Amino acid sequence: MGLRLAGKMEQWQELEQKLFMRTTRRLPVTLVRGQGARVWDTDGKEYLDFVGGWAVNSLGHCHPVVVKALMEQAKTLIQASNQFYTIPQVQLAKLLVDNSCLDRVFFCNSGAEANEGAMKLARRYGKLCLNGAYEIITTYGSFHGRTLATVAATGQDKFQQPYIPLPDGFVNVEYNNIEAIKAATTNRTCAVMVEPIQGEGGVNVPDDNYLKKIRAWCDETGILLILDEIQTGVGRIGSLFAYEQYGVEPDIMTLAKGLGSGVPIGVFLAKERASVFAPGEHGSTYGGNPLVCAAGLATLKFIIDNDIPGKVKKVGHYFVGGLEKLKAKFGFISDVRGRGLLLAVGFADDMAEEVVLTCLKEGLLVNQVKPNALRFMPPLIITEKDVDEALGILKTVFTRRL
Repeated sequence: MGLRLAGKMEQWQELEQKLFMRTTRRLPVTLVRGQGARVWDTDGKEYLDFVGGWAVNSLGHCHPVVVKALMEQAKTLIQASNQFYTIPQVQLAKLLVDNSCLDRVFFCNSGAEANEGAMKLARRYGKLCLNGAYEIITTYGSFHGRTLATVAATGQDKFQQPYIPLPDGFVNVEYNNIEAIKAATTNRTCAVMVEPIQGEGGVNVPDDNYLKKIRAWCDETGILLILDEIQTGVGRIGSLFAYEQYGVEPDIMTLAKGLGSGVPIGVFLAKERASVFAPGEHGSTYGGNPLVCAAGLATLKFIIDNDIPGKVKKVGHYFVGGLEKLKAKFGFISDVRGRGLLLAVGFADDMAEEVVLTCLKEGLLVNQVKPNALRFMPPLIITEKDVDEALGILKTVFTRRL
């Protein structure tokens, strides 16, 4: 209790080791301040942040519009419960509906909660409209959250094995393979749930017509299409929502991460025909409280009004070009993949952890998404100058490995 905010980095890390459950492998740095695409540690060292809170800090750290919205709302009304109407909640819902193909919203607190709610909604639809169908088809390599149900939906063995037996009702099939989805569809199937681009799975980009084929199959069979846009939504890949780039419309869509630019908020949206919840069938104590909705409203409005997705597309293209030049120079880089500012580089061997630690020493924060791959999820407001700085550090780090 007597520790001050300032102090040696090690003392905070040692205290964390005594207090926290061991669920996260942290990097050896304690961050205390952030502004834009930059953060500083307890020693005052500056870092260029290309992790962005795991694709959360869409407007960067402490963006003025978000800070202002939080300060004004915190002085007005923070929490009221969903027993009552509140204004920021309705304002954010209207902005989401007006700028998407969906009709109804439900606010919650995280991406996992949004996916859990979307899956419950699909099951409710199956019970009411599909003769009790309850199974949801998901894909290998996906990531939908860490609740028991979302772990069952997540098609990665490493997340599932510690918690077997898992809840039933989920069928995992190969990603980017419409025939696998068709083969898994039965009279028990109520929905297909996929990420437009798999983020946690390694930034895996499907064929351009993959989602269109799923949409056509869902239309043919009468089942729902759920798009998990937790990581791809809110401008991350160069359009406000990823489904716009793939020429499809989901029946249900989930968002979180970048919607609050650092403030924890989640939401799932549905077409009118799929919005089948009745009062009492779903809920959330904190979901959509005035404080987080004010932050979400400020974030989303800024992104729309300033065409941040268009800027992301341009800067992302520039970033990809620079990464491709590094690939041509360094033979251990196997590929560059992704869209917008959700990008990854793959390596020929498991060198990602080494690269992350060396980048840290050089003042660049990056993410090891797989043992042989780095992921980049910087704030959406970065500039080409920031990209050049990151590429310069990566070049230095890669050169040392030759």
